[in-house]
Amino acid sequence: MEFYLAFILLFPLAGGLCNTLFARLLPRRLSEAVACGAIWASFICALLVFFNFTGPLKVEYASWLTAFDFQAPVTLYLDQLSLSLALMITFVCGLIHLYSIGYMKGDPALARYFALLNIFVFAMLVLVLAENLPLLYLGWEGVGFCSYALIGFWYQEEKNATAGRKAFIVTRIGDIAFGIAMVWMYRLFGTVSITQLNSMASLVPAGIVTGLGILLLIGATGKSAQLPLSVWLPDAMAGPTPVSAQIHAATMVTAGVYLLARMFPLIGASEAVRAAIAVIGGVTAFYAATCACAQRDLKRILAYSTISQIGYMVLGVGAGALTAATFHLLTHAFFKALLFLGAGCVITVLHHQQDIYRMGGLKSRFPAIYWPFLAGALCLAGFPGSGGFFSKDAILGAVFARGGALYGSLFALGLFTALLTAFYTFRMLFVVFHGEADNSRPLSPSSGEWHSHLPPVMTVTLIPLALFGLLGGILDLPEYLGASAFLSGFLGPIPGFAGLVQAVPGDEVSLQIIAAATSIVGLGLAWSRYTGDRRAASLAMEEAGSPRSDFFLYGWYLDHLYHLLLIRPFEWLSRFLWKRIDESGIDGSLDGLARFTARLGGVPAGWSSGRVVTSLFGLAGGVCVVLAYLAWRVLG
Repeated sequence: MEFYLAFILLFPLAGGLCNTLFARLLPRRLSEAVACGAIWASFICALLVFFNFTGPLKVEYASWLTAFDFQAPVTLYLDQLSLSLALMITFVCGLIHLYSIGYMKGDPALARYFALLNIFVFAMLVLVLAENLPLLYLGWEGVGFCSYALIGFWYQEEKNATAGRKAFIVTRIGDIAFGIAMVWMYRLFGTVSITQLNSMASLVPAGIVTGLGILLLIGATGKSAQLPLSVWLPDAMAGPTPVSAQIHAATMVTAGVYLLARMFPLIGASEAVRAAIAVIGGVTAFYAATCACAQRDLKRILAYSTISQIGYMVLGVGAGALTAATFHLLTHAFFKALLFLGAGCVITVLHHQQDIYRMGGLKSRFPAIYWPFLAGALCLAGFPGSGGFFSKDAILGAVFARGGALYGSLFALGLFTALLTAFYTFRMLFVVFHGEADNSRPLSPSSGEWHSHLPPVMTVTLIPLALFGLLGGILDLPEYLGASAFLSGFLGPIPGFAGLVQAVPGDEVSLQIIAAATSIVGLGLAWSRYTGDRRAASLAMEEAGSPRSDFFLYGWYLDHLYHLLLIRPFEWLSRFLWKRIDESGIDGSLDGLARFTARLGGVPAGWSSGRVVTSLFGLAGGVCVVLAYLAWRVLG
């Protein structure tokens, strides 16, 4: 099994290196085959490991960082959590790679694209399978670099390059906090092994655990786009749509949730940290859902929905429901990848139009896109029976079972967020696929015709994602339905995943009825507003805008707030140092000294004009000075 475990990582790395080193030599088809084959080979290795898995396994493959007492070898740790995520990452990313063959057809930088996509998967797998913090941090920074390169993939346009830089810089804030926590833990415990660190929580004062937990939470908010570091993710839509699917569904944004879950036995010992995690998750879920309700860009709606759904996962971790958070992470990967890839199909057939106000009537024209997209929408909205319904309800049920004023308030906030989620999801579905398109603007610069020919690989990859999204609930069905909770049993042996507070069966049934009613109400509100005769009036009113809608459209003006509090003072300080200190102070003093020296040098220069009169005056002056000196010596 150690052999297959190593090749889970080596196949994506080899695919990325092959496309990097031999891009000019490989034909396009071979480049695609190498990239896709590497990911699917990695998935097969993950399946083989799953079928041979008997318990947690730690394998050291090589020495890496060794200095004095510091040891950080290349050691992989396989347990139920890392294995579950490895299976999900390789499967979902494999489908995204296949989809990319059609979506990126004709792009001149195809080899660079697939190389980065492969290395992205490799970095995420390193993060998930790492046994020590430096190796995990290597994967952590690897996904950060790959996201930067892929978000700004079409860097010839300034806005795309800017979006990549923004993602890179904002996430660095969280990375610094994570790095500080890592160094602090080594100074405290003398080890960077994750399994050893998690076993030492009882040896550390609560205040130190709280400090470590807050630092790791800041790191997670950066990677998982949670408040207050959520501003980079909506702008990350500048990259190709398959990249958005990979970032949002299977790789980067789930890294923060994984970090909190992996280190939970240590940081979960502090009730203050757990409460902080829960509050950040709950508030972020609500914030992003309100923003999604006002968006008109199809991909930005999905981006804000990702922030909101990751917020649910973080809320679940804060409530101690690690199994429920992992359950939602897995189901979310399927339906969010489905929605992004479906959105990519819509954007392709509409000549890269992303404004939903210019869309409509796609249901009858493109049923191969509509029906899988509907499946993803049902999962995102938490519609009864879908995978998203059971996973989201598991989190809300655990929050409700925690009790107390804080978690009661977070449960109410999470339930209201579920209503908003259903509303904006079906708003998106009805506006894009139902009704008629607004033809006041053409769908392309040259014509208003539909581009009806999609590469088959783009629509075929939607089908397995739709099936896994809808049927994802079977991973952990509630026991009262007469099914065994597979995921709870599978993850139960992991420290911190067992013995969680669960809702009693009667409460669980009631909560699921409430959750089902919430999603149905959200659907009804969207139906009444965006279908039939009210559709045109509603869209016209939204397009006209208002201060309230603009507040949500621009993400509560968080970007403006950052500009006001951080960027503008920095610009003022830079301008002051440039104009006042550098130019007026340093350069001005040097220029003044140069002018004074030049003027001082001009005084004797006037005596060397070559005129006889000037020379005689100089001679007379010199004689006077000599006589005066002699007189002083004689009289003195």
